[in-house]
This record gives sequence, structure tokens and C-alpha cells, in this order.
Amino acid sequence: MLALAGAGTGKTRTLVYRTCRLIEDGVPPARILLLTFTNKAAREMMGRVEQLVERGTTRVTGGTFHSAGHRILRRYAELLGYTARFSILDREDACELMGAALADISPEVPSRRTPRARLLVDLYSFVINTGHDLEAALSDRAPQFIDQGEMIARVFKRYLERKRNADLMDFDDLLLNWLLLLTRFPRARQELRERFNHILVDEYQDTNRLQADIVDAMLGPERNLMVVGDDAQSIYAFRGADFENIIGFPERHPDCTVFRLETNYRSVPPILRLANSSITHNQHQFEKLLRPARSGEEVPQEVAAPTPEAQAKYVADGILELREEGFELEDVAVLYRNHAHSLELQVELTRRNIPYRVRSGLRFFENRHVKDVLAHLRFIDNPRDEVAFARLIKLRDGFGPRLAARLWEQLSGAEPVRRLERLEPQNLALPRSARSSLTDLKALFTQLAAPSLLDQPGEVVRRIVESFYREWARAHLENAGARLDDLEQLAIFADPYPDISAFLSEVTLLNDLSGEDAAPGPPDEMVTLSTVHQAKGIEWRAVFVIWLAEGRFPSFRAEDEEEERRLFYVAATRARDRLLLVRPQIARDRYRVDALLDPSRFLLELPEEVRELVTIEEENPPDGLDLLPPGGRYQLPAFLSSDSEDEDGEDGEDGEVN
Repeated sequence: MLALAGAGTGKTRTLVYRTCRLIEDGVPPARILLLTFTNKAAREMMGRVEQLVERGTTRVTGGTFHSAGHRILRRYAELLGYTARFSILDREDACELMGAALADISPEVPSRRTPRARLLVDLYSFVINTGHDLEAALSDRAPQFIDQGEMIARVFKRYLERKRNADLMDFDDLLLNWLLLLTRFPRARQELRERFNHILVDEYQDTNRLQADIVDAMLGPERNLMVVGDDAQSIYAFRGADFENIIGFPERHPDCTVFRLETNYRSVPPILRLANSSITHNQHQFEKLLRPARSGEEVPQEVAAPTPEAQAKYVADGILELREEGFELEDVAVLYRNHAHSLELQVELTRRNIPYRVRSGLRFFENRHVKDVLAHLRFIDNPRDEVAFARLIKLRDGFGPRLAARLWEQLSGAEPVRRLERLEPQNLALPRSARSSLTDLKALFTQLAAPSLLDQPGEVVRRIVESFYREWARAHLENAGARLDDLEQLAIFADPYPDISAFLSEVTLLNDLSGEDAAPGPPDEMVTLSTVHQAKGIEWRAVFVIWLAEGRFPSFRAEDEEEERRLFYVAATRARDRLLLVRPQIARDRYRVDALLDPSRFLLELPEEVRELVTIEEENPPDGLDLLPPGGRYQLPAFLSSDSEDEDGEDGEDGEVN
């Protein structure tokens, strides 16, 4: 059975009642296998089943694909060359072992840069889970190393050998070895098919090719399989999810029955009309029409703001207005395509004293890549900032904590930047890689310290990224593309500031006042900021979707327009009562040019009657942060008061400072 559960139609309830029905019909709980994507979802479902049936359900095997694979492999490990006591590598351990495999294949210092172990682990995982060719994976995810494919393949083979020799499996092995068990060992396959007579799969649209093949291989002659999902919410291709698993299910299983769950219990009718109107433009889908179970006629709004700053101001105003109408801050979410799109909004919410949480990651200025680049600006602004120097120097090859501390001893004192420029790396007792890094660092700071750049903080950010950080991020960090987008957004945000010092002052104040610590409301009442990907499966009474401009949503990087439209559909269907679709009309590009932004194609293709068009006028931007309340008097602590203060009260009466 394929149950196509549209947004808000009760997918979890469907799986719960199917499990209850099987148990009440006499199927032993031990013969039911429920596969989900989180242990939390499995526990929730099993708890609801226990409330509905009288028979015990503790013997139902429920959990993630990985946890189910782990239990099965413990029983059959010896068939695959492992012992039943095999250990499981976490991500850090996997990186360590991959690094050892790389050293085995390339024991000498390479003549050219090779990928880091963390990037190799990411590539290995992607290849294993999707079945994609290594060359194609390199072309898509690490094109700078595409000519080293043969060497990387040897590293992967050595990594597999080291794991087997050490009786180790990583998380990907829990799936790969499960499939190998089913395809290479007929006796084990027969036993598993007899043990699990009924298989139920949650969120089937998010499965990758490996998981779908495991499910198919587990089916016995009775073919008792039920998968539940929504092709219109398939949005995780970047993680390896394969849309063809759900769209091609009837072709792989011609005897299947397809059920469509189309009654939506979440949203008011106008929101569903808009969502239905949007998703109909996808050609490759199962046709569904969400029908409302609720009443209400609050029409979604499409709001055109003149600038990104005006967009942020509109959202902040809207949140406060909703609060006056009786909405809690917890009832409100702001969604966006890319985490970098939240920058102006985080600044505005901090100015307005509106507390918020960020589901899509750390607060913008807390991210590692942002702090790495800002460390360079901090050192230019304050050359005595040892912490900033330690952070930036350890990004360079050859420098660890001890060597960084030794170099700082050479620089500390007056004019560290000038001392750095005068250092001769060949005269220092440094490893060869460190000498080369120091030469590059000298050249960079000679460039950045030029008077013409000191009043261009945005351009300084770009020079840092272009000089070395772009390649460094690709080699060392996950999601390097998204992080580099963040840094370009940081540069654009920095462009209007008169100099580096003014920019850093504002950033520091923003970090100091986190937004979470600000009233109004109890400590746990916050607006949610999230990418659409992170918001899937959650709902709010009111949802703002921002940056709905062409090139932003859909992303200019996106190759699959239909997946981007599904992402817009997911964003719209998160809202229960209010949906506001907001876009800036102008944004400044990296050349400090105000560029006109076209509305997102997902807005242009909507019928006029499904939303109300609103245009807001531009107001003068705020001069700067206003983080302190007006007025007030600060009482100087007694231990800071000085007997030498003027007695005529210049500093205020009784030691008070106005």
C-alpha cells in the first residue's frame, strides 16, 4: 500500500491505526517492523499504539533505519566477516580512521593538496547512500579534487579494510551491510522475511536509494508493505533522498493500492487554496487536492518591501501586531530558503527587543565561518587582540596552538601588524608548511592594512574569502557552499558601515544582546526563525516566508525547479491561520549596486484571487543600534569611585554618572 498523506492530513495517525489494526487482527507484534527517520517518531507512534490496543506492543520492532539495521546485524555479523561484538564509529572516529587510511595510501608529504578526512567521510557517505558514481559525486560536491578520483577510491577501499580488520562499522555500514546480508545470504534473507511479516515505513519520500532497496529486499511472498509519505514534500535531495522512490513506487510494485489522504486539519481554506494553486505547476507528481476541515477566510498576503531592511522591519512590526491580537510569540515563525537570509531580521529583532530562537543553526554571528573571518577584521582593528590572532593563524597549515603562541611572542608589543610584515619566515624555526602559510598571511595583511580598505569592511571580508578562506572552507567544513553564501551576505551587510571599527562595534553589541535574553514574555516565549528544510513537520499559527525573490527562493544554485516549488509548498502549509509572503524589491549586490529583484516565480504563477497584494513604503533606516533603554542613571560602584574626582559635581551628584 502507498498512502499519500498530504500536508496536515494525519500521517502519523494513519501509521498508528494501521499498526493497531494489524495487532487486533491477530498479527503478533514481534512480526511488525516500523521504520521511521527519528527514534522520537518511533517512540511517539508506539506510545499511541499502546494507548489504543489492549495487547502489549513492546515487541514491535520500531525505530530508525539505522537502529533496526544495528539490531539485525548483531545477529548476523559473522556472515559478513564481523563478530557480534563489533563497535560503531561515530563521526569523529570515522574521520580519524579515514585520515589513517589516507596516510596509508599517501604516506609521503603530497606534492599537491589532498582532501581532508572530513570531506572524504562526507563523500564516502554520499556515494554509499545514493549509489552515485564517485566521479559524479566529486564533480558535484568537490570539483577541486576531481582529478584525484583514483587516489580517493583507493583511500575508500583502505578505509573499508581498516574497519573490517578492527571489527568496526560506521553508520553507513549499518545500511550497506544490511542490504548485503539480504542480497548475498539467502538463508538470512529468508529468516528475516519470516520474522517480519509486515513492514511499515514513515516519511517514505525522504528515503534514499539504499533504504528503498532494503525495504524491497525485506519483502516476503505476501508482500505486506505499507509506506506513507507525500511526494509534494520531497525536499531533501541534497541529503541523498531519492524522489523516484515514492513517485516510482507503483511501477516497482504494480499490485499496490494507492490511498490519497487529502483532508487537511491544520490550515484555513485560503492557505490551502494558495498551496494547491502552487503545487499544480509541478508535472512530476501524484495529483492531490488538499481540502480544509477548518473554516476561516484570512487571505494570505504577498508583501513587497523596498529593501531587505524594510522587509525585516515589516516582519518585526507584524510580529508585534500579532502579539497585540492575542498571538503568543511561540505561535509565530519566520521561514526562509537560506540561513543567510535571516541576517537583517536577526539584527532588527534584536533592536526591537523581540526574543527569538534559530532552528536553522546558530545565530548568524556565532557560526564558525563567520567568526573565522571576523577574527581577521578584529586583528586589523586591534593588533593587540591575541585571541583573534590565535584563531586566524590556526586556520593556516602548519600552525597548532604551541606554534601559534610562539609566533605571537615574536609579534606582541607595539605594532604587531608591522612586525608581521617585517618577519622573514625563512629565518624562523618553523616547519616548511608553516613558513609558506606565514608568507601568504603577510601578503594578505599587507593588502588588508592599506588605508583604502580600512573604510570598506565589506570589501575586506571579500578579500579574506577570496585569498584563502574559500578553498579552506571547501576542504575543511561541511556545507561549504552555504557557508560561503553566508560570508557574501556578511560582506553585503558590512558594506554600508564607514569603517571596520564601526562594523565590529555593531556586531559585538548584537552578540552581547542575544535576543533570547530579551523580554517581553516569559523566558520560553520566542519567535522561531528557520529554514524551510528545518521547519518540515512543524506548524505555527502565523508564518512569514521572506526573501521570496527570484534567485533567493528559488535559489539560483537550485537545479530542480520542481523540488524548489515543493519547498515553497512546504513553507506555505506550515501556517494554520495567517500566511504572509514577503519579498524585497531591491537588494545591494557585492559591487554596492542596488539591483532590482524580480518576484519569485512561485509568486508570479499564483492566481490573483488566492492572495492579497500589499506594497509598503520605504522609511529612513535607523542610524544604528539602540540597544539601551532611554534615560536612566547608573550608580558607580563604590570600588570604582575616586577621591580625585572634582568636588563641584561635574561627574554627577554622589558619584552618579548620567
